[in-house]
This record gives sequence, C-alpha cells and structure tokens, in this order.
Amino acid sequence: MKKPNPLLEDLRAILPAIAANAAQAEKDRMVPAENIALLKSIGLHRAFQPRPYGGLEISLPQFGDCIALLAGACASTAWAMSLLCTHSHQLALFPARLQEEIWGANPDATASSSIAPFGRTTETDGGVLFSGEMGWSSGSDHAEWAIVGFRRQNAEGGQDYCFAVLPRSDYQIRDDWYAAGMKGSGTKTLVIDNVFVPEHRIQKAKDMMEGKSAGFGLYPDSKIFYAPYRPYFASGFSTVSLGIAERMLEVFRDKTRNRVRAYTGAAVGAATPALMRLAESTHQVAAARAFLEKTWQDHAEHGERHEYPSRDTLAYWRTNQGYVVKMCIEAVDRLFAAAGGTAWFESNEMQRLFRDSHMTGAHAYTDYDVCAQILGRELMGLEPDPSMV
Repeated sequence: MKKPNPLLEDLRAILPAIAANAAQAEKDRMVPAENIALLKSIGLHRAFQPRPYGGLEISLPQFGDCIALLAGACASTAWAMSLLCTHSHQLALFPARLQEEIWGANPDATASSSIAPFGRTTETDGGVLFSGEMGWSSGSDHAEWAIVGFRRQNAEGGQDYCFAVLPRSDYQIRDDWYAAGMKGSGTKTLVIDNVFVPEHRIQKAKDMMEGKSAGFGLYPDSKIFYAPYRPYFASGFSTVSLGIAERMLEVFRDKTRNRVRAYTGAAVGAATPALMRLAESTHQVAAARAFLEKTWQDHAEHGERHEYPSRDTLAYWRTNQGYVVKMCIEAVDRLFAAAGGTAWFESNEMQRLFRDSHMTGAHAYTDYDVCAQILGRELMGLEPDPSMV
C-alpha cells in the first residue's frame, strides 16, 4: 500500500498554471520563472535535501509520482526540476562544509549539473583551477550552484573521475539551447574560466557510488542517503518519459473520440485500428509504470533497511529505467503515427509530447543499447565494461 503523499495533492493544485505555461517554456527555451516559483511554493525542490536544512527526504516512489504527474503538464519543467531536486541528494554526499556553504546561507538553493568529465584542471595549493565549456546543464538558469565533471591524476598514475561544485558567481551561462525536444528545459552550457575549486568541493565519482564519499554517513537516521548518488540522479529521466506517455494516452483518446476522416467522414474513434493502438499503448504504459514502481520501491526498501545496493542490484536499477523509456517511446510512437496530419501542428500538444518523448531516450543513462550491454554482462558474470557508465 502506498504511503500518503501530500506533495502530490499540492502539485495537482498548481498543475493547470504550469500546463498553461508550456508553450511559453518552448518559446523562451527555458523553464518559466513562474513554474519554478510555484514548485518551490509547495516544497518540491526540498524533496532530497537533508532534513537539518529543511529538506523533506521523501522516498523515491513519492518523488516519482510527482515528477510523472508534472511531466504530463510540461515535460521540460519536469526534466529540469527533477534534476534540480536529485542534485540535492548528490550534494548531501559531499563534505558537511560544502553543504553548509550551500544551504546554510540559502536553504532554498539548488544546483544544476554537467557531470560528463570534460572539465580541464590544473593542480594548485588546496584544490584545482577549473576551466571548460560544460554543456547539457538543464535548469541552469534557476540554480545557484553547479556540479561539473573532470578527470584528475591520482597517485597511482591513473585518473579519477571527479565532481567539482561551483557557485553561480564562478561561471557564465551560454544561451545555446536550440533543440527539437525538451525545448523549454534550458539545457545550456556553463562556461568556466580558470576558477579555483577548493578540495572540500571535490569528490570522486567512484567514492560516491561505493559509500566512501566524505558526506556518507552524515545523516545516520535518513532512509535516502544510505545510497549511491547515481540511481537518484538518473531517476527523473524514465519518470518524465512515463509521465509523457501517460499524458499521450489521454490526449489521443480525447482527440480521436470525435475525429472523422476528411475524405470519407468515417468515425476514427470507433475504427478497429485506433481502438487496437490505444489498447496496446495503454497496456504498455501500464506495464512501464508497474515496472518502474517496483524499481522505485526496491530503492526505498534498501534505504529503510540501510542496505547498500549490490553491483547486480545497481545494474538492474540502471537498466530497468532504460527499458521503461524504451517502452514509453514505443507507446507514444504507436499513437502519434495514427493521430493524423493535424497532430503535427505546433499548436497541437501531441507533437510536443512526441518530440519530448524521444528526447527522454537520448540521454546517456537511458540509451537502451548501452543498458542492455550493462545488464547482459552482469547476467553472464562478466566484469563491467568501464566504457559504459
């Protein structure tokens, strides 16, 4: 039985306003400030923030329900907001000193990210000098901090994949987000020029995946921080895909019910092909939700038991979400292909859902070709391929 989720009811109350801003989000190529303010007014940005700073520390099932519902109103807003939320989980695994810098001064602060290790660094006393053009930073216009990736030489002569955390004053935002999908997510480039990053703002990615980071164990009573960062970081991608697919079912049904063919006057909504497409996509989306909910619940139960996930569990969590995205895109495509020419008009919500759906499958973490290889190697008892993260 699901636990009560008061955030969900608060979210329902503001969804009409967020949905009404969807066209504006696409036009501006960023999430409208009004949407962020509305979501902060119900405390969604505090979902994975530590309780000592006013955070809610809600479970992943509760968070997933919120993001899926939000995605049905505006997928771009849901994509950006989910990341602003999940980054707080990652920050909670950094040293206490950094958390105090972020939330001690501003409990409402959030962070965007560009975690692919493209940053360039030079070692210096007490930290590194960081430079780089860090792309794909969703929601960056609304964040006070940024988490960025780089590789750092280690004592063994190799390199460690690391994260650095920078305040907004240390980078510029390049307005270069011109995309066919998730147009309103504001997924822009952070430009960083020779900025000093002290050691307490740096952590190894491997440590954050193995319970060895400086902030691990800071919140012993928490049910969400006894976990690696990545499953939380990536949780929104499949959840947004699910929300889009669930909304597509509604829109297709409403549009098709009274649709007639232009040349014959035949009622499309009563025709066998439309009924069969709607039925199959409905089953597929329901299966996707059930599979994702089972995965969310597994996350939550591990947290409740303070059981750190095993390697094979992590492989399933990662690849389950990739398969959910695959199913959701297939369900959307099946309906869109039968929606007629008017579905392609920019004023028609269905073309936006179609575009945004495909964007959910374009992220490195939702590429099912990669996910299938990761799980296949795990199932065959092979060591993980380091070229697949």
